[in-house]
Amino acid sequence: MEGSRQAFDPHSFLVRAGVGKSILEYRKNQVIFAQGEFADTVFYIHSGRVKLTVISAQGKEAVIAILQPGQFFGEGCLNGDAARVATTTAMDACAVSSIGKSAMLAELRCEPKFSEMFISYLLERNSRIEADLADQLFNSSERRLARLLLLLADYGKEGHSHPPIAEISQETLAEMIGTTRSRVSYFMNKFRKLGFISYDGSIEVHESLLNAVQHDTSSFGARGFASVR
Repeated sequence: MEGSRQAFDPHSFLVRAGVGKSILEYRKNQVIFAQGEFADTVFYIHSGRVKLTVISAQGKEAVIAILQPGQFFGEGCLNGDAARVATTTAMDACAVSSIGKSAMLAELRCEPKFSEMFISYLLERNSRIEADLADQLFNSSERRLARLLLLLADYGKEGHSHPPIAEISQETLAEMIGTTRSRVSYFMNKFRKLGFISYDGSIEVHESLLNAVQHDTSSFGARGFASVR
């Protein structure tokens, strides 16, 4: 028993189907789960991107996050949430692990390596939420857009490449930073002219944007730039 625990690999566990666990594939724009549905499953992304949206009581929809490979979602059920608080939609073809609540809790109790991995994810996500809040409170919409582009391009993660951001609309970017599409269009054109980004269908974020937001406050207003996490 001890030998099997020492050999346990969290990533291998996540890519294999098993009791209470399935590997699922979703088409582009396919809903994975909808706001208000019964919550009893945790998901882990292997490939593709997943968009989280919420709808207010007044019927207004907002994009609150875009998740990428290596991230969990739907984990609120582990904390007693009986219903989904957001809708999740595949932004492109996705492969995900679906892990039932009972199976997830069993692995967290029995496998320290998996528990450590999951706790690290939750701590990183909590730090991201704190940085997002500071960003909304203290930074201009221009800085918020710059930070969002850096996050979507995986800047701030050691050892990661920075692939182009594919197929994300200016409307979605505007929803995520709390401004209008026209303002996003203006800032995107400005960033392109400054050489911070290039785009032709997909958006390529250059390191010069990271350098600008970290060191050149004059380009983005007087407030400090929230950390890229």
